[in-house]
Amino acid sequence: MKRTLFLGLLLIGQVHAANWSNWRGEDASGVAMKADTPAKVSDESNLLWKAALPGRGCSTPIVWKDQVIVTCEIDGEDGVIAFDWKGKELWRNQFGKAAGTRHKSAGSGCNPSALTDGEHVYVYFKSGTLAALTIEGKEVWKKNLHKEYSKDGLKWDLGTSPIFAGGNVVVALLHNEYPSFLLSFDKKTGKEIWKTPRDYKAPKEAQDAYTTPFVATIDGVETIVTWGCDHLSGHDAKSGKELWKHGDFNPKQQSNWRVIASAAETEGIAIVPFGRGGFVAGVKMGGSGDTTEKNRLWTVKGVGSDSCTPVAMDGKFYVLNDKGKDRGMVTCLDAKTGDAEWTSKLPRSAAIYYSSPLIAGDKFYAGRSDGTLFCGTITSKGLTDVVENELNDTLVASPVAVGSKLLVRTHGQLWCFE
Repeated sequence: MKRTLFLGLLLIGQVHAANWSNWRGEDASGVAMKADTPAKVSDESNLLWKAALPGRGCSTPIVWKDQVIVTCEIDGEDGVIAFDWKGKELWRNQFGKAAGTRHKSAGSGCNPSALTDGEHVYVYFKSGTLAALTIEGKEVWKKNLHKEYSKDGLKWDLGTSPIFAGGNVVVALLHNEYPSFLLSFDKKTGKEIWKTPRDYKAPKEAQDAYTTPFVATIDGVETIVTWGCDHLSGHDAKSGKELWKHGDFNPKQQSNWRVIASAAETEGIAIVPFGRGGFVAGVKMGGSGDTTEKNRLWTVKGVGSDSCTPVAMDGKFYVLNDKGKDRGMVTCLDAKTGDAEWTSKLPRSAAIYYSSPLIAGDKFYAGRSDGTLFCGTITSKGLTDVVENELNDTLVASPVAVGSKLLVRTHGQLWCFE
């Protein structure tokens, strides 16, 4: 099975080598293999620029050629801003009243990351607003998914980001109390292409998911892989039809096992973080119907991530324990067996992790909520030469590596180091 990123009608050869067009990068893995970014960063040594942001937002920046695009609250409204590589603002747009935040220290109404194919930019907010703009920032269409499909049933702040699948824009509405859906919209008009219910049996709040789906070619079919409601599922990207589902992630039917960290994939195997950071499982993707009995490859207890999505690369998963006594533990797992190849421990603190880790070249980056950005070199035995960088601002968004530049978004600033 070969993993591919679908950017609508865009040909793979046309994708700019230094883009980061969605939340987790060009193949949604959290990896920038050709990047050459600094391990040590500071205002004095290698800060290219720092731009003050007008309001709260926890979304990760995206990049298309000469634009860095990030969502945030602007004058009490949902907003998006684009900067050039010198930190100069190029354009901004606003989309109506922003929703209030429920997580006062680490949440916002602008948690989902933007998405682009180089022609249009797509943004999604806790208010339910989904909008398309030209790459120059002009609004093309706008709709509200909470008004048209289902109210916001999440206990906390919306987290899922839009993706491209089947040549369209796809959004997952996965929450308690109200109907859950996978939704596909025409990129140019916003017209609904298909709507597929995604309601599986699960206890209250375990139905809530803050995750983002990914797209893979599985058994020759472009497939949307979604984690939430105690199930990993595969849906046909063209039609929305469910192809397979995989359960048994909540055997004792815990009522509060909502999921935040998304699944990730390498070599046809998905890693599924579950149990509020207590477990991870390896699932062979594909098949048909209920694959729970035959496609579970392994389950590991004690290695897990509640908020941080693992990095997937070359048959390995890199998992950052983000809470509890083992927070700051980084484990490299073999995708086929679940065996730990190595474990390293980042310096301990009372602060926890929300930011998903990044691999750039041979460097592993992890952002802690107190504004500490760690960077270590990946070796066959673990992380070496670990550096602590202090940004002195709340850090929730994931770092981004593009070429020689490292982008870090904190609550109040967008930083660019080189």
